[in-house]
Amino acid sequence: MKEEERHYNDSDIQVLEGLEAVRKRPGMYIGSTGEKGLHHLVWEIVDNAVDEALAGFCDDVEVIIDKGNIIEVRDDGRGMPTGINAKTGLSTIETIFTVLHAGGKFGGEGYKVSGGLHGVGASVVNALSEWLEVTVYRDNKIYHQRFADGGKPATSLEVIGECEDNRTGTTVRFKADPTIFQETTVYNYDTLYKRLQEIAFLNKGLGIKLIDLREDEKKDTFLYNGGIIEYVALLNKTKKPIHDDIVYLEGEENGIQLEVACQYNDSYTPAIYSFTNNINTYEGGTHEDGVKMALTRVINNYAKNAKILKENEDSLTGEDCREGLTMIISCKHPDPQFEGQTKTKLGNSEVKKIANDVFAKGLERYLMENPNDARVIIDKCMTASRARMAAKKARELTRRKSDLDVVNFGGKLVDCKEKDPSVCEIFLVEGDSAGGSAIKGRDSMTQAILPLRGKILNVEKARLDKALSNEEIRTIITAFGTGIGGEFDLSKLRYNKIIIMTDADVDGSHIRVLLLTLFYRFFRPIVEEGHVYAAQPPLFCIKHGKNIKYVLDIKERDKYIAMLNEKKTSYEITRMKGLGEMDAEELNETTMDINKRILRKITVDDIIEADAAFSKLMGEEVEPRRKFIEEMALSAKNIDI
Repeated sequence: MKEEERHYNDSDIQVLEGLEAVRKRPGMYIGSTGEKGLHHLVWEIVDNAVDEALAGFCDDVEVIIDKGNIIEVRDDGRGMPTGINAKTGLSTIETIFTVLHAGGKFGGEGYKVSGGLHGVGASVVNALSEWLEVTVYRDNKIYHQRFADGGKPATSLEVIGECEDNRTGTTVRFKADPTIFQETTVYNYDTLYKRLQEIAFLNKGLGIKLIDLREDEKKDTFLYNGGIIEYVALLNKTKKPIHDDIVYLEGEENGIQLEVACQYNDSYTPAIYSFTNNINTYEGGTHEDGVKMALTRVINNYAKNAKILKENEDSLTGEDCREGLTMIISCKHPDPQFEGQTKTKLGNSEVKKIANDVFAKGLERYLMENPNDARVIIDKCMTASRARMAAKKARELTRRKSDLDVVNFGGKLVDCKEKDPSVCEIFLVEGDSAGGSAIKGRDSMTQAILPLRGKILNVEKARLDKALSNEEIRTIITAFGTGIGGEFDLSKLRYNKIIIMTDADVDGSHIRVLLLTLFYRFFRPIVEEGHVYAAQPPLFCIKHGKNIKYVLDIKERDKYIAMLNEKKTSYEITRMKGLGEMDAEELNETTMDINKRILRKITVDDIIEADAAFSKLMGEEVEPRRKFIEEMALSAKNIDI
């Protein structure tokens, strides 16, 4: 051991104080310093404004993207307190923006319910900004303070003017620090739009404006007096509801508020989204569990009492009762406890009973008062039950009995030799011809090939039992090894990468979307966990001298040609053939070789938006699809789902 390595003493222990810790490890506080973390700064300040709305003191919030990607958030709440904080000896404004875990969310009567996962918002935003200014309207005065250089006070809190008697509120203006956010400091309007619209849905009566003052100025206003009822209506816009009314139920117990809105449609997939204090609880939790339990119990009781479900028939399962159900669950809790892998699962045990009781009472009343709607709903659940039983029989055909069963699959799957899933990948290849070339050009140790004949079934328009009667889909399920539906087990996935390899034409795109629909509806975790990819076969081959360059699109071709022209190099351009026309060597070199290929990872950043996109593009309703194509036709070159 070197001499300098022997010394490890008290002086080696680094203590980071205050905002210095945030700047040293920003990912701990905002998740990342990429685009997602950049937008998280906005959410932290908006959450403070929404907390004022939850407390009943704020009606309007404005979010402005100014030139230079400066963010300004205005609210008409009470205005942050401006006196001296007894614990810090600083002004309360300075305390809020420079001391971690300081604010009205940590005990006391400041906020009974508040959003935000960590409650460190204002100080973290200040720490990660090049500069930040806060202006408070309160007590007929306008207060102002500026921070810079990593969140340090650049000025003291001072009165800069007077305001009218009835004006109150807080305005926070900041510029993200480009030395922290090195990837980008440019805000995405659509990202802000979606989240602010969601917040408006979850807080009925709260008006939110989004204004973009950059090059292409635009403005949107969100105000939903119907709250989550209007949210369900929007989600079901691309589907066909089977009853007119959106069922809305609300209740409160021990300071815990619960709202539920739901409506059945003629699709076969549930769309259930839950929130706690405006936070999307992607992993569910006790509020969602309680509502689901009540739904199954109430529907079974109604079906039996109405003699629709005979005594000798099996009860409907939760899966049966949720088919085609669009539902929003919103819980407001004074002390939420989050758990799960991403801290987006509500863990408060007392919520389960409250959610169960509130939803059960309300749904029982709705079914009794609306017998026609009740009958339509029960009939759908009964049909789902029969389809589930048929699917159970069909599912047996997809179960693997041993490794020997998948050696050939009737001449379809050509498996790899390696049995360690972490290094294995499977190519789903469009057509037998391309499949033949892929089999010859693959690395037989780690690459499996499954040629697909024609277009698979559109599962957006089919129940599981019908999907399982489709030979191509059965083969895919068997090859993956995970099972499907309630039996799905991600740990049994046989390939770390699932690669869709289709031609770069309309038919190829359609096959890719059909496969993505299958994966999203029946194998969603393989998409969420990043196992699905799209191969990127090149569109052009450029030869100059002994060099060969493959490029993916016209833009890349023109850029490369411009570079060659500067060097005055002669070249030859060839448009690439389809996958089926490539020989094994070409296919390997351009699309399959792990050292040369380009893969596009398929991700689902916004599960609600993805669900709506699949319903719109692949569902029964023609008009939403036509409108989407018209809107996107001029601008779309490559659509990521």
